[in-house]
Amino acid sequence: MAKEIHEQPEVIGHTLANYLDFSAGTARARDLPFDWKTLRRVVITACGTAYYAGLTAKYWFERFARLPVDIDVASEFRYREMPMEPGGLALFVSQSGETADTLASLRYCRAQGQHIGAVVNVPTSTIARESDVVFPTLAGPEIGVASTKAFTCQLSTLCALAIMAGRARGFLSAEDEAKLVAALGEAPRMMAAALRTEPQIEKLAKNLSKASDVLYLGRGTSYPLALEGALKLKEISYIHAEGYAAGELKHGPIALIDENMPVVVIAPYDRIFEKTVSNMQEVAARGGRIILISDQKGHEEAGITPHEAIILPEMPSTITPLVYSVPVQLLAYHTALHIGTDVDQPRNLAKSVTVE
Repeated sequence: MAKEIHEQPEVIGHTLANYLDFSAGTARARDLPFDWKTLRRVVITACGTAYYAGLTAKYWFERFARLPVDIDVASEFRYREMPMEPGGLALFVSQSGETADTLASLRYCRAQGQHIGAVVNVPTSTIARESDVVFPTLAGPEIGVASTKAFTCQLSTLCALAIMAGRARGFLSAEDEAKLVAALGEAPRMMAAALRTEPQIEKLAKNLSKASDVLYLGRGTSYPLALEGALKLKEISYIHAEGYAAGELKHGPIALIDENMPVVVIAPYDRIFEKTVSNMQEVAARGGRIILISDQKGHEEAGITPHEAIILPEMPSTITPLVYSVPVQLLAYHTALHIGTDVDQPRNLAKSVTVE
């Protein structure tokens, strides 16, 4: 797992180069079996960590391309009998390309007359073979059960597709496209900088390993990352954790806050930073142990002193889901190491879920 976390700057670079022309500042034109301009809706289906990548993509597609996105976990989607207008686009996100529920969902969408796109890491997989178009995530083999580099490569691919759709649909100008492409070009360097926080994360994970429950909070694209952070911690350390949209704090989870509750707040300094900080201040007022992941400006503007501060470089908001994934992964990894669990082969889990 450690090896795969540290490979991310390199494999992200490979994946982005497959979809973006950095010298021209454009998303690469692809021969597609559908037209972005005529699409009225996109359906995204996945399981586990891949679902959180799809959930992040929903923000990008709707913001950059003004394209409504329906997303559901495949185990629910396949039985929901969702009404679908023929000619729509259905995207299926999977590391292995063999996930049983995702494959069943794909076959349902095929029967409903949808164009099928696969965002997969194994181009010879069943999901890839049964799709109209394959968008490979060039992560290389991922052996650790808890997905790390496959997740960020899925994010990279989906973000590039959202930019491609936004430009084709006329909601992004050439200048907008160039700015977004340039921002993604910074992601490998920023991820390498995020990896340098590892010694600090290793120390604070020692205290986190003593917790019985952990809360993760985020807004916007940091919300799916909060869900992913909680999943990672559960998967490999066996500590109970929950991810919440920060604005939902008052609708229940705030009842859990006391001086023994670590709360990981994912809050890059962006247009919704102030809203996230107000939720964080509510946690601080109730004695919660805050671990704040933000940039320098975010830490300066937070208005409180967190128990632990992880400081990342300032960066365009487009790439924060990729870069902020790194400390979230490292936090779970080092917490599990302190506890002594098997981070590569956690109990009861398999790398590829090929049964219901």
